[in-house]
Amino acid sequence: MENIALIESFSEFKDDKLIDRVTLMAILEDVFRNALKKKFGSDDNFDIIINPDKGDLEIWRNRVVVADGEVEDGNQEISISEAQKIEPDFEIGEDVSQEVKLIDLGRRSILALRQNLISKIHEHDNTNIYKQFKELEGEIYTAEVHHIRHRAIILLDDEGNEIILPKDRQIPSDFFRKGENVRGVIESVELKGNKPAIIMSRTSPLFLEKLFESEIPEVFDGLITVKKVVRIPGEKAKVAVDSYDDRIDPVGACVGMKGSRIHGIVRELGNENIDVINYTNNLQLFITRALSPARVTSIKLNEEGSRAEVMLKPEEVSKAIGRGGHNIRLAGQLTGYEIDVFREGVEEDVELSEFSDEIDSWIIAEFAKIGLDTAKSILEQDIKDLVKRTDLEEETVSEVIRILKSEFED
Repeated sequence: MENIALIESFSEFKDDKLIDRVTLMAILEDVFRNALKKKFGSDDNFDIIINPDKGDLEIWRNRVVVADGEVEDGNQEISISEAQKIEPDFEIGEDVSQEVKLIDLGRRSILALRQNLISKIHEHDNTNIYKQFKELEGEIYTAEVHHIRHRAIILLDDEGNEIILPKDRQIPSDFFRKGENVRGVIESVELKGNKPAIIMSRTSPLFLEKLFESEIPEVFDGLITVKKVVRIPGEKAKVAVDSYDDRIDPVGACVGMKGSRIHGIVRELGNENIDVINYTNNLQLFITRALSPARVTSIKLNEEGSRAEVMLKPEEVSKAIGRGGHNIRLAGQLTGYEIDVFREGVEEDVELSEFSDEIDSWIIAEFAKIGLDTAKSILEQDIKDLVKRTDLEEETVSEVIRILKSEFED
C-alpha cells in the first residue's frame, strides 16, 4: 500500500504539471536513487522499476554471496547463511536480488523523498517556463494585475506564470488596479536560483515598435519598415519609417486618416506624443525631418565628430528644442548626431562652456539637456520657465543669468 499511495501522489503531480511520462520516470528514478544513496551509501547495485500509470514501484538490491564472516560491504555483499534464508540453493559467488520495500527506507526518508520530488518537479516546471518566455523576449505579452507593490506590479498570465513590471519600466502616467489587463514587451528572462524572473517593460522603444507591428497592417506585412524608435516614455517619441514600395506613403499609412491608426497606440502609451518621420539616407534631410515641427534654414555637418550645426530663425528655436528639451534630445538620438542650434541673424554668441570658471560644469550640463548651450539662448528665456524645465533652483538660475549679463553683455 505504501508504494501505491506514494506513486498515486506522484501521478497527481504529473497531471497538474502536464509532465510527459518519460520525463516523470526520469525524475522519479533520480529522486529514488538519491534516497538510496543516503540510506545505503551507493545506488550502483539497485534496479528501480517504475510504472507511474499503474502505480507500480519496485526496488531491487543486487548483492554477491560471500562466506559467513567475510562480508566487508553490507550493501554489495550478503553472507551465505542470509542468502539461503531467501532461497536455500544459493551458493557463494552467485548474485542475489532482493526487493527493498519503501517502508525499509524509514518514514523520515519517505517524507524527504516526497519533498525532493516536489522540488524536482518545480525545477523542471521552472526550466520549461524559462525556455517558453526566453523565446518570447522582445514580444508583446498581456497579463493580469495580481498585486501591486511599491517597486513593481506583479502580473499573472492565464497559466498562472508570474511576470514582474518594475516601477522604472512603467510609463509615469500608468495606473493599474488589481484584475486589470496590462500589455508590455517581455524585456528579459533570467533564472534566479531555480526560479525564472520574467521582466515586462512598457518604457522600452521595442514596445512602441511592436505596437506599430500589431496595430498597422502594412508594418505587420513588411510593406513598411520601422527603422528606429526613440522615446521619452509618456512624453514624446519619434519613429522613423520607410517603405520599399514607392506607392506607399509610410507616414500617412502609420498615422491614418485624422490620426485614426496611431490613436490606439498613443492611448496605450498614456497619450505619448508620437512623431512619425520618413526615413532617408540623406543625413541633412533626415536631421531636418527629425527636428520637426521646427523649420530648419540650413545644416552644417561634421560627420567625423557626428555633430550638426543647425541654423533656424529665432521663432523656430523653441519648436526645435521642444518642451523640456525633448524634441532636440530625441532628434539627436534618432539621427545619431549631436545637434547644436544657432539663431539666424545673431552674429555674436558665446558658448556656455566659456564660463566654466564661474559656472559649475553640472549646471552647464543641466542647461545643455534642454538644448541651451550658449549665453544668448539662456538670456532669451524666462527665469521661471528655466526653473521648470531643469532641476535647478531659482536662485542658481538667477545667479547664472547675472554672470552671463555681466560678462557677455558688457
